[in-house]
Amino acid sequence: MIARIPSPAAALRPAGLAGLAGLAALTLLVVPAPPAAAHPFGPPSTARISVHGPKVEISWLAAEDDWVALGQSLGAFEDPALGPVATDLTGEEKLQRSARVHDYLLARITVRQAGAPCPGRLETLDRLLSQGARLSFDCPAEVVDLDVTVGALTDLHEAYRTMLTSQTPATPERTLFTAAEQTHRVRFTPGAGGLPASSVRTLAGVGAALLVAMAALVVVRLRRRTRSSARSIARSSS
Repeated sequence: MIARIPSPAAALRPAGLAGLAGLAALTLLVVPAPPAAAHPFGPPSTARISVHGPKVEISWLAAEDDWVALGQSLGAFEDPALGPVATDLTGEEKLQRSARVHDYLLARITVRQAGAPCPGRLETLDRLLSQGARLSFDCPAEVVDLDVTVGALTDLHEAYRTMLTSQTPATPERTLFTAAEQTHRVRFTPGAGGLPASSVRTLAGVGAALLVAMAALVVVRLRRRTRSSARSIARSSS
């Protein structure tokens, strides 16, 4: 009887990610597949973008087979032909811990404002199958026009592409990124992403000052009432 070997993608499925210890560990990329064996000709990966003043957030979601292909190409997973495969971590955990995966995503998904790159960071890869890789970028000014680059996976196969949807009112609302067109200009409706952080801080400061003034006014009124009551009692006694 020949034992059935789980597919590489099984390492990333929710059942394995939920922590079914031994069973989940056995699904960890026992037989590596070449990167192009995922599905570059299938539905495109998806991404969501939103802006909040000068801050930009992007979530990039790929299919589980494509995450496996990406992890293999970057050495996030062990090659069984070269040595033992660690079974104490799931495939998702290995992707999360790979510095090369982090660097790759930050290099292939970028934003620029007025020609200058906005510093970015990879916030998390938790629940990557359902929520994707979440990146955030800090631009020097409130975002209106932004040059967005999404080139993840296109270096593995030119047929890969990503459909970006804006969660903040923008033109265009949806944009397709391909190997030939990895960068597109997106124009966001001014103010649609909320107030800039500086404005929020200013309003917060004004609000705090108002609260202090109101508290002081209450104290003054209470003192006046106390003094008035004391005078009334004194008159009554005399």
